[in-house]
Amino acid sequence: MLNNGNENGFKSGFISIIGRPNVGKSTFLNRVIGQKIAIMSDKPQTTRNKIQGVLSLPDAQMIFIDTPGIHKPKHKLGDFMMKVAQNTLKEVDLILFMVNAEEGFGRGEEFILEKFQTVNTPIFLVINKIDQIHPDELLPIIDSYKEKYAFKEIVPISALEGNNVERLLEQIKSFLPEGPQYYPADQVTDHPERFIITELIREKALHLTREEIPHSLAVVLDKMERREGKDIIHVMATVIVERDSQKGIIIGKQGSMLKEIGKRARVDIENLLGSKVFLELWVKVQKDWRNKMSQLRDYGFNEDEY
Repeated sequence: MLNNGNENGFKSGFISIIGRPNVGKSTFLNRVIGQKIAIMSDKPQTTRNKIQGVLSLPDAQMIFIDTPGIHKPKHKLGDFMMKVAQNTLKEVDLILFMVNAEEGFGRGEEFILEKFQTVNTPIFLVINKIDQIHPDELLPIIDSYKEKYAFKEIVPISALEGNNVERLLEQIKSFLPEGPQYYPADQVTDHPERFIITELIREKALHLTREEIPHSLAVVLDKMERREGKDIIHVMATVIVERDSQKGIIIGKQGSMLKEIGKRARVDIENLLGSKVFLELWVKVQKDWRNKMSQLRDYGFNEDEY
């Protein structure tokens, strides 16, 4: 049963995770939620939509929004991603500005701080990947950011190792207002299974293919149904690319690459669905789809929702 009141001091709120591409936002979200709901890749701009993850505690509920990494758009898809990221700034109770401890302050961070000038939302600086630097390097990083913005809190963490993540959650809870329980306690995301399945397939393709592929790739779920009389779910999906050469890379020699993508994705999909899965993948070329609004909408990028 949902807690619709705050008579017991129950706290709840929405927390946006903002930062440049590849600072570890999705890794942090998956760590906090305790299972994979956001795909991870070492290639920038992996996240394209808002990914909401729900963490339910006995006395609080935190709804985290993992946004696309902020970058200079190069096509309509990039414009969409930036609109998604920036629109969340004024809609949440708290902003986590995540930076990479290994990388210095650059134009990307400066661009994001400029966006913060127009919002009144409390902002935490989260310095991620502290496991990758020497402890002596941390204090100068903290001091350099203190000079640039009056953050409510500065918390160093390692999302990958889990270092200091619990402390960050305690700090977040202290800033949240009293409010209702928005989601059932056992719900970890607001995205339907169909969306997560396409993201898991896209993740495997990102991991396995070359640099020229990542941002030209989308995945559409064509069919998902349980086979009659059998404990197996049949999933059919299409991998969308922009050029014939990319189609060849995704398929691979004698279909070897597509087979490996499917093999790896099936494991995660079975974990998600709790059932055996028969996964069937196809590859289709849609030239310049990232600049065509009709195709962006077909592939789930609907700017009207943001």
